[in-house]
Amino acid sequence: MKGFMIQGTCSDVGKSLIVTALCRIFANEGIRVAPFKSQNMTNYSYITKDGSEIGLAQGVQAEAAKTEASVWMNPILLKPYSDRSSEIVLLGEPHETLSGKDYRETFYEKGMEVIRQSIQELSKEYDWLIMEGAGSPVEMNLKDRELVNMKVAEMADVPVFLVADIDRGGVFASIVGTLELLSDEERKRVKGILINKFRGDFRLFKDGVTFLEEKTGIPVLGVLPYISNHMIEREDSLSIDEMDSIAYIPQSRKVDDENLSDERYERLAEEMGKYMDMERIKKIILDWNFDHEDH
Repeated sequence: MKGFMIQGTCSDVGKSLIVTALCRIFANEGIRVAPFKSQNMTNYSYITKDGSEIGLAQGVQAEAAKTEASVWMNPILLKPYSDRSSEIVLLGEPHETLSGKDYRETFYEKGMEVIRQSIQELSKEYDWLIMEGAGSPVEMNLKDRELVNMKVAEMADVPVFLVADIDRGGVFASIVGTLELLSDEERKRVKGILINKFRGDFRLFKDGVTFLEEKTGIPVLGVLPYISNHMIEREDSLSIDEMDSIAYIPQSRKVDDENLSDERYERLAEEMGKYMDMERIKKIILDWNFDHEDH
């Protein structure tokens, strides 16, 4: 499958919004693109035309990509019931409710099988897959059986762009630390860095870009502005106040509800595209696909 994956140094760095913008940017260039998040944990969902349930962000991203949302774009949706258990929605349908421990121990092989099937199905219809990771790719206590970051990037054999949130602080340590904890093979897959949620004069971060590129040997492909009032509902617990009273309340939007206007997707794509080196991003993707096409 051709494409790339957006991963983050931690949760709530803005991966979903960046994927949404990139879906519209590449769709506008005539590339048949589809969003893909193998496993999403959220109670914000999107009901597709056939009545299936996927993560809301993937439904919005499909709209941005000018295509119809399907279960293949988010094959595993985890809907938290509490801090310790989640309902598994598998390929759009309720499957079972498991604790985190049971999920890791009993669902992993099934999850990998469904993810592989989803990538194969999407590859029949689309030119590129714009993939999204979750949380951090270096949660070392979970890394051996994860279903959403480097294992999936390896399965699809795509390059990775790493996103960090500068608004939260600690951006240099989060990037360098994440890269340090990746294996050598995983690190080779990371082909670019994106700094997100920057406030103020971008010229003030010029030395920061230089430091990161010299320290990591990986290009910084964009310093993106903080964008408020965007169209993607906050999914992650880090971005939701009063977690106990809000985060576990399911909220859904149907495909036939009033969709976000194309104008909003166009504005988002234009705003984000201005701050990303799109020509370099495309070259990295195309070069990777060319080098790996025989695999």
